[in-house]
Amino acid sequence: MPGPRPLRIAVAMSGGVDSSVAAALLAEQGHEIIGLSMQLYDQQHGEQTFGSCCTIDDLYDARRVANTIGFPHYILNLERQFQETVVSNFVNEYAAGRTPIPCTHCNSDVKFATLLERAEGFGAEAVATGHYARIERMANGQWSLSRSLDTQKDQSYFLFGLTQEQLARAWFPLGSMHKTAVREHARRLGLTVAEKPDSQEICFVPDGDHAAFVARRRPDAATAGPIRDEQGRTIGSHGGVHRFTIGQRKGLGLSAEVPLYVTKIDVDDRSVTVGPRGSLDRTSLTASGVNWISGRAPEGPLQITAQIRHRHAAAVATLRPLGTARAEITFENPQAAVTPGQAVVFYDGDRVLGGGWIDN
Repeated sequence: MPGPRPLRIAVAMSGGVDSSVAAALLAEQGHEIIGLSMQLYDQQHGEQTFGSCCTIDDLYDARRVANTIGFPHYILNLERQFQETVVSNFVNEYAAGRTPIPCTHCNSDVKFATLLERAEGFGAEAVATGHYARIERMANGQWSLSRSLDTQKDQSYFLFGLTQEQLARAWFPLGSMHKTAVREHARRLGLTVAEKPDSQEICFVPDGDHAAFVARRRPDAATAGPIRDEQGRTIGSHGGVHRFTIGQRKGLGLSAEVPLYVTKIDVDDRSVTVGPRGSLDRTSLTASGVNWISGRAPEGPLQITAQIRHRHAAAVATLRPLGTARAEITFENPQAAVTPGQAVVFYDGDRVLGGGWIDN
């Protein structure tokens, strides 16, 4: 959170209203702002198209905001990092029958890890973003990450991978604001992005056809296989496991007396198993690659709430650490469509304890 003296702060600017207002608020508080935008693909010669964020128009929007408020703006070429860290993971996870979350990898592995390093080159002491989440210094000196005041816009789920070192230098000026107030602030300042709509789709898959995107990058993913019922009988076929996710109902190409959902994806024999809605319920899961916000795993079981998707209502559960980077979650009530590759984030009230990636 802002300290008592003015600081030089690098603001990650996407060209949207949130990061623009984050920069404006810090400038109004007297801090010296440097705007940094990420160029994630070849703007002139690249074959890849982007959706309603991360485009060249967004870079121009960020620069216009910087000119309006009156601070320098720089564009960082992060094409290689984005391809290696975010896009490759997205493709490989779908090819492995898992369902990835590219925004989480982008936030932790590109936006913060890279921008903190680049910000040092500009002499910046902190990096601010337009995320809806809150950071606080606790009595024990550690930094905590919590849900935002605007629960409809809360993005703490995507930030579970942040470390104590990153949190110590990260600022989220919008964490205690509602989206309506953010837009009102942008209008007051006359920012051209005040009415700009929020981005909804995965930026590098603007048409929403992730299966086609994966098949172009990994042709081997489009290997046909059987669709089976829960008794192991083949009842159909498919054109690749990358086309499916746990809980999926549409696009199965099956006719049945009751609605059928994808309940299991087996990449070894390229099979997809389907069953009725009740077969999606799970009472437990394990997670790998766990990051603990405090920097260390708890010593024993904890009562928590666990969120298994961004829009999932956090469910009461018991957390059992399995070493330093794995955990087992047992739910008080069964949860539907626990999906390998998605994140499970652990909360104590509004405070994020940590999170990891749901295992197969």
